Amino acid sequence: MANKISYNVIIAIVNYRTGELVVNCLESLKTILNQNIKVVIVDNSSEDNSVDLIENWISNNENAYLVCSENNSGFSGGNNLAIESVEKMGFNADFIWLLNPDTVVREDALQHLLTFMQQNPQVGIAGSRLEYIDGKAQCSAFRFHSVLSELDNGLRLGIITRLLHKWQVPLPISDIPVSVDWVAGASMLIRKQVFDDIGLFDDKYFLYFEETDFCLQAKKAGWFCWYVPASRVVHFVGSSTGVTNGSKKRRPRYWFESRQRYFLKNHGWFYLILANLAWGIAFLLFRIRQKIQDKQDDEPEFLLRDFVNFNFFNR
Repeated sequence: MANKISYNVIIAIVNYRTGELVVNCLESLKTILNQNIKVVIVDNSSEDNSVDLIENWISNNENAYLVCSENNSGFSGGNNLAIESVEKMGFNADFIWLLNPDTVVREDALQHLLTFMQQNPQVGIAGSRLEYIDGKAQCSAFRFHSVLSELDNGLRLGIITRLLHKWQVPLPISDIPVSVDWVAGASMLIRKQVFDDIGLFDDKYFLYFEETDFCLQAKKAGWFCWYVPASRVVHFVGSSTGVTNGSKKRRPRYWFESRQRYFLKNHGWFYLILANLAWGIAFLLFRIRQKIQDKQDDEPEFLLRDFVNFNFFNR
């Protein structure tokens, strides 16, 4: 890509027991690291060989830094620690680029984001096109969650999905830049000014919904969020958490806690109750239809039971 744009950029990667993935990600970044572009890896108290693997890699690169957290503070806390560490170093960043450890960066992925940001100063957050290793696109741009999106997500009935398409959370995959509500935190470039205006990530989110909430706070402060598909990043979905759409792995409690916090913080108790009823009743109807039609069960284990116990019995 011609006409390289020079900004001070900090790349933040949060690791928890994914040292080999982090090293693969760092390998894809090594040609762009310089005095203006630095990477900070936060290890969230992995207690495996992650620190050794990462230290061995950064020993050969003066623009890469490792910060070891005393505890596992999740995605929000880890990224906040990375940003705070950079400020203590005295490095004045123009942008923070959040990357998942289970990503590999395609050529010029960062430059495409920076070019877009330079051309659109009103945009505060830009996300990449996430894709599989074979180049097939993943959904990486979204609408905000709502009662109607919860209803559709739980019911999964074609006619209802068509009626509620304007409220569906996943957006159609686009080949051109589009304005969106939020983008996946696996590759998210954020202007430093956005942090100055709204603060760091809400560290009460351990994992999931934190980037959704951050984009919503940014929108309230007047910043726009865009999806920039020219920036391409390979994402090995679920490699760092094991929790993905379509996975039968049981949803961890922190997923329910994050969902609850998002609705409660941004919409209040009454809206949260409506969202819970919408999803719970809809998903129950979906399960009944699934049994009657003898369809394959691909849902996470105990999903409805865990949802009801957490949201209605606080267990």
